[in-house]
Amino acid sequence: MASAARTQGRTVPIARWGALIAALSMAGCAVGPNFETPVVQGAASAPGYTPAPQPSQTASAPGTAGASQRFVDAQDLPAQWWTVFHSEPLDRLIRASLQHSPTVAAAQAALRQSQETLDATTGSLKYPAVGAQFNAERERYTSLSGPGLATYNLFTPGVNVSYAMDLFGGNRRTLEGLSASVDYQRFQVEATYLTLASNVVATAIREASLRAQLQATREVLGLQEQQLAVVQSQFSAGAVARASVLSQSTQVAQTRATLPGLEKSLAQTRHQLSVYAGQLPSEPGVPQFELDALQLPEELPVTLPSALARQRPDIRASEALLHAASAQIGVAEANQYPQLNLTATLGVAALRTEDLFKTSLIVWSVAAGLTEPIFNGGALAAKKRAAQAAYEQAQAQYQSTVLVAFQNVADVLRAIDSDATALRTQAEALALARESLDLSTRQYQLGAVGQLALLDAQRQYQQTRISLVQAQAARYADTAALFQALGGGWWNRPAPADAAAAPARLAAAPEH
Repeated sequence: MASAARTQGRTVPIARWGALIAALSMAGCAVGPNFETPVVQGAASAPGYTPAPQPSQTASAPGTAGASQRFVDAQDLPAQWWTVFHSEPLDRLIRASLQHSPTVAAAQAALRQSQETLDATTGSLKYPAVGAQFNAERERYTSLSGPGLATYNLFTPGVNVSYAMDLFGGNRRTLEGLSASVDYQRFQVEATYLTLASNVVATAIREASLRAQLQATREVLGLQEQQLAVVQSQFSAGAVARASVLSQSTQVAQTRATLPGLEKSLAQTRHQLSVYAGQLPSEPGVPQFELDALQLPEELPVTLPSALARQRPDIRASEALLHAASAQIGVAEANQYPQLNLTATLGVAALRTEDLFKTSLIVWSVAAGLTEPIFNGGALAAKKRAAQAAYEQAQAQYQSTVLVAFQNVADVLRAIDSDATALRTQAEALALARESLDLSTRQYQLGAVGQLALLDAQRQYQQTRISLVQAQAARYADTAALFQALGGGWWNRPAPADAAAAPARLAAAPEH
């Protein structure tokens, strides 16, 4: 319906209509549920992450770089958590990766797109649309009341204003959902940062482990080849049978066969580090990593279970999706109610261009249009039910994300404890192998044992070294996995000067 802007013969000023529009907008209510931070049953009150109490510290491995690690409850995580390994090359590589990785650039672009979409929609829904127009016409018509033809020009410049009243909050719910989508993309950026840094650390540790394994395997192969040479000499002298030569040759061949696999894995690991850094595998600049150059942190932070849901970027991103789904319920419900649109036009109608500025020729109109859905075949009700189902789906996915997060932390805590025990066992085995080698060396020097016995003791010692290297690497890798599982400390990062160049530190930081 349309109603002219005149009351009891008096013209209602357009300014009063603007005040009326603002008052009606503020008086409107937002239908649909108001979003609240979800709570997963038991998460806030959980006494710990594992069924059995977590030990206060891990086992130590004397004689190795495997000192005992202490678990510190309720300790906050540093933003640059990888610095706990005290490796300048690792820190430099991670910084380069965060700056040049196309994965990070894509996540940041998605965040900017989401923010611009919110800004564009805010401009179109929250504020009136104002447009200017200018029409110039030349007409000729025949008058029915008399003879002759009339020809004239008509100039009608004007300004149009239109505004969709948000009486039931549909527009506000739409903007609420888009704002939640921006939050989702922000946390996706944080998750990308955390994943990339964790992958670089894990890959660097793997490279260091492979280098140590490759060196120890080559030393074992050298000892086995010396054994083979001795056996072949004994066979030529008739002291041993052909079977002894074949047995030792088989051991040499088997050990030599493991080298290409280790070399391939090492090369692929180097290639992966280059890609993480945003460069081609053929480009130089990626540092090499050795286990001895990494330092195992003595203190491991274990944040409270009640704070985990506010720290993990994937949980916060899932919460943002749930928020967006909640807002869509309000949008679907608002569409079931009447929609009110206001329009206003102010212009001039003149037959000559020199008359365009005469106030006596000013024309204006104000109109209101009301649309009421009466029958739509149940489409609007079905859309609301679909929005409610989407919310329930997002809620279930959020709960699943929280449960998996708690599982990640529990798994890593147990793995760190087991790694320490395994490293201590391997250290004890290495000490025994070292003692056996020393004894065989003294016996060989005294002529009590032959060269084969000495070489065999050396081979066993080198093989035990390989197992120790693998145990050390597992401990480093699981230590890095703990920082990732706890969220990485992104909330302690200072806000960057350029929000488009790096993810902003969110206002809703975890509470401790």
